[in-house]
Parts: sequence; structure tokens; C-alpha cells
Amino acid sequence: MTHGSRFDGQVALVSGASRGIGLAVARRLVAEGARVCITARKPDGLAAAVEQLGGDEHAVPVAGRGDDAEHQAAAVRVAVERFGHLDIVINNTGINPVYGPLADLDDGAARKIMDVNVLAALRWVREARAVGLGEGRPGAVVNIASIAGLRPAPGLGYYGVSKSALLGLTTQLAAELAPAVRVNAVAPAVVKTRFAAALYEGHESEAAGHYPLGRLGEPDDVAAAVAFLASTDAAWITGQTLVVDGGVSLSPGL
Repeated sequence: MTHGSRFDGQVALVSGASRGIGLAVARRLVAEGARVCITARKPDGLAAAVEQLGGDEHAVPVAGRGDDAEHQAAAVRVAVERFGHLDIVINNTGINPVYGPLADLDDGAARKIMDVNVLAALRWVREARAVGLGEGRPGAVVNIASIAGLRPAPGLGYYGVSKSALLGLTTQLAAELAPAVRVNAVAPAVVKTRFAAALYEGHESEAAGHYPLGRLGEPDDVAAAVAFLASTDAAWITGQTLVVDGGVSLSPGL
């Protein structure tokens, strides 16, 4: 599919991009002319993703943990060394290692969730700013949040708390970095990825029945929204959250 060339000459860093939403975002950006630095924990997955993105001319992989400060600094450095500059940061890395009520939450797990889902996002932006994001050319940051950050999410409580914090980080950074860098977020509902599989596998039709648009999300649905917010089509938009949920938030009690 051809989408035009909104990102000709631009360079993006997409975290958590070996599969799922992150890879779909990287694929969409490359299809519109961007070159990308993609990160994830496993080198093999990243190598396969680079091939899907058209090879070394279009993408460079940097493997490491999303909450590892040295990895983040290295990835940003590689992006600039390979492609010359950095224009866009997509914060897609996220974890949810626990399920259940907040009363049963382990403190260590809670800290890890916040480190990966919130603090790492801030650090990616800080590292990008250190290498010139928003200097001489407009910059854009898009944070991948969740509708769990906008309302209670039974069983996913602390994940939702972390996504609420990510939305708070979005508005704070938007205020602090304007006008050089725009900062926005997308808040998807359930998207058909390995990360969300437990929420729909074996009962997808039932799960999709709660959605007014009649289906669960696909990674490309989120990628399209991210590409819009990262592009100059959204040049007068910052500090906002775009809900991408198939209408499920219209349904009371879900």
C-alpha cells in the first residue's frame, strides 16, 4: 500500500519494534519515506524486522532493554550516526508482568512497570533532545498509551496506572518542549498482538462483540494514528491523546 511521502528525509526511532504495534509503526513510517532505528530486546527479532522494512538502507536495529539507560543512549547515537539526525521518537515499549487487583501487587513488579512504561519514555525523549531533536527542524514524539490509562481496567490495574502516568508525561513534555517538539499520545483498546493475546485468544468473537465497529484492533490501525500525529498533518496538535478503540469506550461498563 502506498501512503505518500510525508516523512521524506526524516529519521525516526521506534522502541519495541521487532513485532506488533511497533513494527507496524516502523513499516508505516518507512512506507512514507522515513528511515528508522528500531529497538527491542532480541537481536534475532530485530534482524527479521529490518528485512521486513526493506533492509539496511531503511532501518538500523539496536538490541537492548527498554529501561536500560546505556542502551537508550546507544540507540539514539546509532540513529544519528547512521542517518544524520533524529526527527521523531515513538515510545512503544511496554510491559505488564502482573494480573490482578492492586491490593495484591508486588512492589518490585510495580517499580519495573513504571521504569519501562513511563521513565524509559522520558529517557528516550531526553536522549533524543541531547542529540538535537527539535533543533533546526521540527520534532515529534508519540507515546503509545492505552485506554486502560483513561478508565479502570479490571485485572490490569497497575498497567493502567502506568499508562495514566504516561499520558501525564505526554502533556507535561508537550508544554515544556513546545514549540520545537510536539508530544502526543495514542490510546488503543485491545489490538491483536502477542502482547495482548491473553485478552482475546480463544474468545475473539465474544471480545469483538463489545466493540461498536465489530472487531478488535490491528497493529496497522494504531500505526495510521501514530503516523498522523508524527506528521506535519498534525502540525498544530500537541499534548493530546488520540483514542483508537473501535468505539469500545462508547459502551458503558466495559
